Amino acid sequence: MKVNYDLKMEEILKEITESGKKKRLLIHSCCGPCSSSVLEYLKEFFQIDIYFYNPNITFDYEYLARMDEQKEMLEKLDYDMNVIEGVYNPKEDFFEKIKGLENEKEGGQRCYSCYDIRIGETAKKAKEEGYDFFSTVLSISPMKNVNYINEIGEKYSKEYDIPFLFADFKKKNRYLRSVQISKELNMYRQEYCGCVFSKVEKEQRDKEKAEKEKQEETKND
Repeated sequence: MKVNYDLKMEEILKEITESGKKKRLLIHSCCGPCSSSVLEYLKEFFQIDIYFYNPNITFDYEYLARMDEQKEMLEKLDYDMNVIEGVYNPKEDFFEKIKGLENEKEGGQRCYSCYDIRIGETAKKAKEEGYDFFSTVLSISPMKNVNYINEIGEKYSKEYDIPFLFADFKKKNRYLRSVQISKELNMYRQEYCGCVFSKVEKEQRDKEKAEKEKQEETKND
């Protein structure tokens, strides 16, 4: 049966509202643009800190660009939120853990493992630091598997005994809102997820698209 994760989130938010007290949330973020509309929405219910843990980002210059954009976005929006940076070690924390999955297509088992690595570490950190909830902004993307994300969150919620904020953040135009905020703030929006495999796939898609467009132009000449 298909689960409505947006509805599950709204039920949790209703309970928090009725309690009359904001809860502390540690939310994993992959980048500023993806977190923008999520933070805008959740800040009414939570005291939020951002966990920037992304060992899947292969190139250090790309990692630093996304980290800087995350911090700059909070400053521009005047959000009272801390960015907690996790360890950045792609070799040990990503490549070693996805061995054998290098040739998987984007969206498959390699991506599941990548979500698992990052969400699991967020749950662990949230438990250690005494947060009330943990979550991730990953479901803001139409390209991400929302079932994978929430199933992993539920798994680590049980393992670390800390509530997971279920979500399908792209719902109710929140993805479109994230694009709007990014444009308003002139933010850097990356064109691939982060790992070298997603970068290669993106470049291949662009190449195929360009070749197809060229063929169409030739037909019309």
